[in-house]
Amino acid sequence: MGLRFIIPSLLIATTCAFLVSLGFWQLDRADEKRSIEAAIKKANSGAVELIVSVDNLQDKEYYEVRLQGKYLNDKQFIYDNQIVDQASGYYVLTPFALNEQSKAILINRGFIPWNGRRDKLADIFIDRGEREIKIQISKPIKRMELKASEIGREFPVLLQALDLKQMGVIAELDFSDVIGLLDADSKDGFVRKWEPYTGSIEKHIGYAIQWFLMALVLAIIGIRLAIKQRKK
Repeated sequence: MGLRFIIPSLLIATTCAFLVSLGFWQLDRADEKRSIEAAIKKANSGAVELIVSVDNLQDKEYYEVRLQGKYLNDKQFIYDNQIVDQASGYYVLTPFALNEQSKAILINRGFIPWNGRRDKLADIFIDRGEREIKIQISKPIKRMELKASEIGREFPVLLQALDLKQMGVIAELDFSDVIGLLDADSKDGFVRKWEPYTGSIEKHIGYAIQWFLMALVLAIIGIRLAIKQRKK
């Protein structure tokens, strides 16, 4: 058996194993999504709890809760480079101080498209009056930056990535480690189409099937080559 047969066989076998591993990885991702869906369903199966301390929010990911306090309208952030319904724009992040609490939580009030005018922000003003809001607790994901961007100090501050510690320094506030996604039915918000995760279970299963089929096709090609070589 010559090298002309051994080397292609090894390449085919290695590629098949790689494709199969990708298929199982996608199935694992689908299982993760199922776990998240189960956690969301469990979290929101009861009454919407009124939270009186920011410290009690740490273990409430995916939970819908109620908060009482006021927005700090002079320390808002613009979270840029967002895509919703194929439109580019930004999220409006507004600090919310709970009554008699030293800490604050950032509330994502929703998405606003740029509409071709990156030089002009929409009106994001909100009054400081006391109110009750309903939110879903989310843990912020710090996305990768190709290079560090300079952050200004004039509010509203434009951001390319979330860094709650740095944002707290800029705003001179002690922020919670979680953020709140303003309920879609609440007032004083913008476009809100919250998704607890990226992608869907069906999509991951579809990708897994594709990888497995590619591995199967490649395996069949390898078997046919082996039979052809044996007949020679």
